[in-house]
Amino acid sequence: MRKRLIPILIIIFGLAVFLLLRLTRDVPDPVAPQERSWRVDVVEIRPDTFQPSLTLYGQIESPLRFTVVAPLAGRIAELPVRDGQQVSAGELLVALDEADILPRLQQARADLADAEAQLASEASIHSNDRQALELEKRIQGNAQKALERMRQLVERQLAPHAELDNAEDVLERAALTVANRQRNIDSYPSRRAALQARLERAKATLESMERDARRSRFSAPFDGVVSQVQIAVGDQVNANAALLALYPLDGLELRATLPQTHSQAYIDALARGERLQARSLETQPPLTLTLERIAGQADPRGVDAIFTLDQPTAALRVGNLLAISVSRPNQPDSVALPYSALYGNDTIYAVSEQRLQRIQVERLGETHGPDGERRVLLRSPQLQAGMRIVVTHLPNAMPGLKVDTGESAVEPEA
Repeated sequence: MRKRLIPILIIIFGLAVFLLLRLTRDVPDPVAPQERSWRVDVVEIRPDTFQPSLTLYGQIESPLRFTVVAPLAGRIAELPVRDGQQVSAGELLVALDEADILPRLQQARADLADAEAQLASEASIHSNDRQALELEKRIQGNAQKALERMRQLVERQLAPHAELDNAEDVLERAALTVANRQRNIDSYPSRRAALQARLERAKATLESMERDARRSRFSAPFDGVVSQVQIAVGDQVNANAALLALYPLDGLELRATLPQTHSQAYIDALARGERLQARSLETQPPLTLTLERIAGQADPRGVDAIFTLDQPTAALRVGNLLAISVSRPNQPDSVALPYSALYGNDTIYAVSEQRLQRIQVERLGETHGPDGERRVLLRSPQLQAGMRIVVTHLPNAMPGLKVDTGESAVEPEA
């Protein structure tokens, strides 16, 4: 019996010690919960009028670029230039072999001389015809008189009737000769016109051949850059075959596509006489460009904007691709903020009583700060001068979140 009571007593003793320890333990002071705050940088804003910019990608082209073509079929005799070479005005670019040109010139001159000789010959024949016509008319008159005399003799039976027939034949032959001569004289104007036309064709052919002969030695009409050389000395080329291209360094243009959403604003700005400039983003030093005009035809992607280079440079070539930042029309009541201040496409946060306040904004484009840093340009009727906008990007940003601005507030953007 005593052995059974020992385990029970041990359990009772243990419970009594546990209760004693629990009743005599120290009670900790209650801990009040504290809300966590997030350290952020802010910028104080002042809405103002800013000129945003738009990034475009365009290609260099030259409206004065032209292609030299072969005026005649022939062999390339001279090619003193190379692709990419800069040439001066008057410098020889390409020449065809004169052995292919001179025979054609001689043939054209011979055709002209032949046409002139035929026209002179026809005039001489016409003059002779007119003189012969007078003689043949007198012969016809004499034949008519002989016929009358013969008819009287036959009537008197002083001559046989066969003589009368012969006299009639002589008169008819004389009349036929006069008729043929008169026909030749009457058709002279048409023959002369045909020969005159042939002469004019020969002259035109000779002039064309002489012009092509001059063009067979092509010299640069201005200072420029040679491109797309498609021939070598000794090549046989056909008429109108492209030989090479030439363009001046002055007057280079950049053609870039404006999105449809922005094209009308640029068209309106040009109509108002605004000067919209752009600068290259990837060249050193940056190139400056000016929007000259908007292309006359659009496509589903947008419409081409054409920019002129303010300062031509020999480093550029037709076909170069450039990324440019283009000024847009002025935007009043806007603010420029670092991209880190923007959440999504239309949200920023202001600090009010150390808590975040959500603001819906309209994104207008981008601009550059005094330090050259890219900034997003925003506008909203909620934005007021003196507001402090968070520029630290918080992954858990939400309205009402507690933040700590510390002493990091900076001066408003200019």
